[in-house]
Amino acid sequence: MTFFGAHPWTRWVVPVAALGVIGASAVVTNQQADADPGLPPRTAAQLLAAVRSADVDALSGTVVQTADLGLPQLPGLTGGAGPAAGSSSPASGDGTLSIAALLTGSHTWRVWFDGPSRQRLALLDGSNETDLIRDGHELWLWSSADRSAVHRRIPTLMHPVAPGPDARPPADLSPTVPHTPGQAASRALAMMGADTTVTTSATATVAGRPAYELVLTPKDSATRVASVRIAIDGQRHVPLRVQVYSTKLANPAFQVGFTSVDFGRPDPSIFAFTPPPGTTVTDKGTVTLPTAPPRKGTTNPAPTAPGGLQGVKVVGSGWSTVLVGRLPLDAADRGTAGDPRAWLDGIRFALPRVMGSWGRGRLLEGTLFSVVFSDSGRVAVGAVAPDRLYAALAAA
Repeated sequence: MTFFGAHPWTRWVVPVAALGVIGASAVVTNQQADADPGLPPRTAAQLLAAVRSADVDALSGTVVQTADLGLPQLPGLTGGAGPAAGSSSPASGDGTLSIAALLTGSHTWRVWFDGPSRQRLALLDGSNETDLIRDGHELWLWSSADRSAVHRRIPTLMHPVAPGPDARPPADLSPTVPHTPGQAASRALAMMGADTTVTTSATATVAGRPAYELVLTPKDSATRVASVRIAIDGQRHVPLRVQVYSTKLANPAFQVGFTSVDFGRPDPSIFAFTPPPGTTVTDKGTVTLPTAPPRKGTTNPAPTAPGGLQGVKVVGSGWSTVLVGRLPLDAADRGTAGDPRAWLDGIRFALPRVMGSWGRGRLLEGTLFSVVFSDSGRVAVGAVAPDRLYAALAAA
């Protein structure tokens, strides 16, 4: 999303910080899911294999995301004044969404997928709507609230994105965090290992469809993630819902799931966008993408560290992994898309002070993760309690 510039990026921040710091992998047991008459029993290993081999080339539906991350009420999370006082709307005056709003409450998304070159994602906020639309080479970001649209053109790729609703396009074409149950589940399943137990639970009904449930349970008692539950469609084998439970809450701290889903091919008109009359259109030109495949013997570059952190060190492993890094110091980067300082400067001084052998700083503590911003510019983040972050800062 960064090629659109700073204006719209916070609209697409769906909070799955816990999944983002998971470094765990799984021991798959032989327990079987108790199936209803319409679903045969399946072991966890069989379900994992079915998810990884699922092939869905089209779908549409409504996704609801809810979060109870226990974050404090802090001003300036939008990098400015934020939503008007007393307003329940997540949209600020310019039609963007505050990070604070997306980290709390419930949000509804409409998704349409028709192969690797046609997608539409719409975030609904009352009578307002914000859409990301791709139709072949055309890419649009449209906001009904501020009546604006940003247009980019995607060049022909020598190696196009592989089909599938959860295929990952080039990094600057996709949201930085999952916005569908499939993407959230893919990230969790891809990182499983020996410090996670994967079992099956009783079947569930999600979006009116019978589904199996996989349960990922960390063996690590230091993490604040109690479990991750993934509901898998009994026929199509795609994830329909992902729930992340905290050790501090009885209900899910985060969940994203379909409330309705249709595996038929969407009407092509869904992806054909024409700016409504009165819309301010900004043309950003052609997206610059690599067109040459990696040379033989080379590997893909490492993914960008969360939040643009530099010099990241990994302390610990598995679910209690802590990342320690430093925010970029180049003033020229301030205010660019994805730059955390646009909103960080407005909130960190409102956080409580903490100190220890590692130094002094500010603490942001939630139900699934904690973050420490040190006075020296270092940042530590993990799905752990603050004491683990302090120890990581001292060690790094």
